[in-house]
Amino acid sequence: MNKNSSPDINVITTSADLEAYCGALRSKPFISVDTEFMRERTYWPILCLIQAAAEGVEAIIDPMADLDLAPFLEILADEKIVKVFHAARQDMEIFVKLMDAVPAPIFDTQVAAMACGYGDQVGYEPLMRGLLGAQIDKGSRFTDWSRRPLSPAQLSYALSDVTHLRDAYPLLLEKLSESNRHSWVEEEMAAFADRSLYEVQPEEAWARLKLRGVRPNEIGVIIALAEWREREAQERDQPRSRILKDDAIFELARLKPKSADAMARARALPKGTERSKLGNILLDTIKVGLAIPESELPEMEKPGRVAPPPAEVVELLKVLLKRQCETYDVAPKLIASTNDLERLARDQKADIPAMHGWRREVFGEPALRLMAGKIGMRLNRRKIEIFDL
Repeated sequence: MNKNSSPDINVITTSADLEAYCGALRSKPFISVDTEFMRERTYWPILCLIQAAAEGVEAIIDPMADLDLAPFLEILADEKIVKVFHAARQDMEIFVKLMDAVPAPIFDTQVAAMACGYGDQVGYEPLMRGLLGAQIDKGSRFTDWSRRPLSPAQLSYALSDVTHLRDAYPLLLEKLSESNRHSWVEEEMAAFADRSLYEVQPEEAWARLKLRGVRPNEIGVIIALAEWREREAQERDQPRSRILKDDAIFELARLKPKSADAMARARALPKGTERSKLGNILLDTIKVGLAIPESELPEMEKPGRVAPPPAEVVELLKVLLKRQCETYDVAPKLIASTNDLERLARDQKADIPAMHGWRREVFGEPALRLMAGKIGMRLNRRKIEIFDL
């Protein structure tokens, strides 16, 4: 027992104890996993705790102690053991950096819950309440997980995240089996294996910015500044916004300053930046962006050239989506976003998720038939029904 433990919670702080615990996990068909981390002042998340549970075993691993995480990372890579997460994206990002690989196979209870009709991006607490009747004490939610020692209440709160997940997983599997939707979730989980989801390559950082309204002659500078900022943030381990704010990138792309005096007009930069080392770097980076050949720039939608989607068609698609999701008891956001519907209203050949896999069966095909005038919708006893035309 270490000073961070409570009598009922196994807190692992040594490599020997972790090896023993992982020995118990290796025979299990699945484990539930969660992490506690901080990243307010850093680019890379600071891993503070790892929680893991399987049938008959549960523990908190303290990565801030002097221990080797290799045995647990081997569990995450073991394809015979399913790793159960809730809203896995950030946890996966942490482990991809530690493992230099993507944990597999995984099962995301948030995605599964959306496929089971629990609503769009259902939170952990309402899902556990709905599945298990669990009442979760929120008192430790805003804990500074990097501080030591942690109180018994904080440890209990952290561990409950994975013990509830462990108990919820079989229930979700049962619901998916009853509705014959396990293949839906498997299709979604296959997408989680894409390593690019968890890593940002500096040369692709520009694509994460909101580029609506950006002019084609601005994109080269945006690409260059976003790439420079991403490299700096990663090397310094600082948040992007501490290096250069998004507003500054867009303003510099619009102004395209070629001198310190011209840069001084940028309101999004702190006063005096134009005469600093940073100012010189930014001017050099802008020059790089302006030199990118037009043939190498991504194609941008030209302002005013793209016709707005037919509003009536978009509204009809929204009604159809709502109707299909109620019929199939699945969350709308799992099938199509408003942007997807707008793209489909513009172009029936739009390459959107709703046109592939199980989504096409649930919504894509009916949407195409609706727009082709092959089916209609009508109100029958306050419910929308589809009929052939």
